[in-house]
Amino acid sequence: MIIVGLGNPGIEYENTRHNTGRMVLDIFRQKNDLSEWEENKKFKSLVCEDKIGKKKIVLLLPETFMNKSGEAITKIIKSKKAVENLLVIHDDLDLPLGRFKISFNRGAGGHRGVQSIVKALKTEAFVRIRVGIALVTSSGKIKKPIGEKAVIDFILGKFKDKELEILKKTAKKISEAIETIVTESREKAMGIYNSL
Repeated sequence: MIIVGLGNPGIEYENTRHNTGRMVLDIFRQKNDLSEWEENKKFKSLVCEDKIGKKKIVLLLPETFMNKSGEAITKIIKSKKAVENLLVIHDDLDLPLGRFKISFNRGAGGHRGVQSIVKALKTEAFVRIRVGIALVTSSGKIKKPIGEKAVIDFILGKFKDKELEILKKTAKKISEAIETIVTESREKAMGIYNSL
């Protein structure tokens, strides 16, 4: 299984909301005591190859920018069969912080990184874990920034300390979901975690 955490490379993007995919995947790597990241020029990514149980996994953090994520993915995914074993983790403005959803064969929902992958692979038939980053009003409604500039400022803004704590807690649950996908099936993981 190939597991990709989307985000932007570079220190200035660390802990930004748009880097949620990268952050969650690194938490998963640490939680499972997997090998360190290694730079792979051919894949244009940081790569970690290891195992969960008996299953071989490859973790990938594309070092291309978000909207060119597809360039890195096509270096490693060469066939329709390989696409079936692809899992992409990314931020989602339509979900509140603290929530996540596993989806399969769904549209990109305006997410530039996912759009880039869909365009490069010419298919939407891969698994995604959409991690909520939206703020919520006191009544529990999602507060979305209005207008492109506001959206960009928000997603490229850094998480506050309290928000990071919530994300870290969510990442632990996501790690369990990833393990379920790897060792059992996406259907089982969706059945358990999408109803939380």
